[in-house]
Amino acid sequence: MRIGYLECFSGISGDMLLGALVDAGAPFDVLAGTAAALGVGARLEMRKVDRGGLAGIKIDVVTDEGSEIRDQRSEGKCEDSHSHAYSHESHDHEHLAHGHHSHEAEPAHSGHEHAHRSLSTILAIIQGAPLKETVKQRAARAFQLLGEAEAAIHSIPIEKVHFHEVGAVDTIVDIVCAAAGCEALGVDRWMSSPLNVGSGTVKCQHGTLPVPAPATLSLLGDAPVYAAGSPMERVTPTGAALLRMLDVTYGPLPAMRVAARGYGAGGRDTPGEPNLLRLLVGEAGEAAGAEPIAVIEAVIDDSTPQLLAYVSELLLEAGAWDVYRAAVQMKKGRTGVQMTVLSSPEKSPALRDLLLRETTTIGLRWRLENKIALGREFAEVETEWGKVRIKVARWPSGEVANASPEYEVCRNVARAHKVPLKQVMQEAMRAWAERTKKP
Repeated sequence: MRIGYLECFSGISGDMLLGALVDAGAPFDVLAGTAAALGVGARLEMRKVDRGGLAGIKIDVVTDEGSEIRDQRSEGKCEDSHSHAYSHESHDHEHLAHGHHSHEAEPAHSGHEHAHRSLSTILAIIQGAPLKETVKQRAARAFQLLGEAEAAIHSIPIEKVHFHEVGAVDTIVDIVCAAAGCEALGVDRWMSSPLNVGSGTVKCQHGTLPVPAPATLSLLGDAPVYAAGSPMERVTPTGAALLRMLDVTYGPLPAMRVAARGYGAGGRDTPGEPNLLRLLVGEAGEAAGAEPIAVIEAVIDDSTPQLLAYVSELLLEAGAWDVYRAAVQMKKGRTGVQMTVLSSPEKSPALRDLLLRETTTIGLRWRLENKIALGREFAEVETEWGKVRIKVARWPSGEVANASPEYEVCRNVARAHKVPLKQVMQEAMRAWAERTKKP
């Protein structure tokens, strides 16, 4: 499995991700071609920059008229999620321009008016571009998430969410090019460290808002966040939408063999605090079948066995790989039950919610670990009662490591023919041994 791991020690924005992708090996020509294919009057330019003493790649969005979109806001002016220019005293990445609804008058920017683009218009631009369908689907999902976040925050229908023209061009290029760059890297799974969202406030026509901005906070959901370093916005709504677009899971750096690394630069150089996003790309684990696994645990001392059995069934139906319970001795001599759930990382949030909703626990813990599994296959053997399926595990060399009859099949055979289950299982293994016996 090819993993892309994002180290967001200084947050994440659209231009930072683009720079990291290119530095890690995504061809710049692919991103530049994607920007041109959109037909929104913008192109990409790439340059090497210094951020806090470290080198990184900075990707700029440039209009056909030659004005660099992000630099228009480099003196503390940008657009916030309310479609008004504002003085952003703590802004880091210098290009926040998202979710702009137009139910109020639009002030002038740089001495002239800009139009707005609705979400449906932007989705039509993406769909009409001559790009891979997977790229268009990913980008459209990111914009849909942005629109839903803004609609919820401002209590307006999603069809009334509009994006300011300058911000829309910037964000369209960021998101669609990021989708194309991720496709070019061929990553199967995206992971991230906890997010440094920054701190401080931003000023807009509606007043002073805290960092992270409301749209960013809504998009991040239950992602692990913290604030460190000088006050500034470090995760933008575009950055948050890209994390959602990639179905990122959060946790420590997994076991992986790093094949490429990239550093994407934000707009400002903050001495002593490298304003960079680092991307590590490589193959997961050392052994065959290695993959990440989520482990969820809750200790319960005030529930019935019947309830816990019921919850176990719900967890398995919801996609858990396994659920098991063990008796534990708690403080003050209380006897409790530790319920452990194993699942794919993607299923973990829903399974955690299910545990909190369906059991009496008021808290739980979870973590990501590495799972190693042998290759598995199925074979059928003939018995006097019919065919029985055998599960076979093999070493990477192909040699059989283990084999066992499938319980459910054996149980059905035993019931149908009114013979002991153990007899069916023994006969199935005898048939398997006979079949695999070397001449």
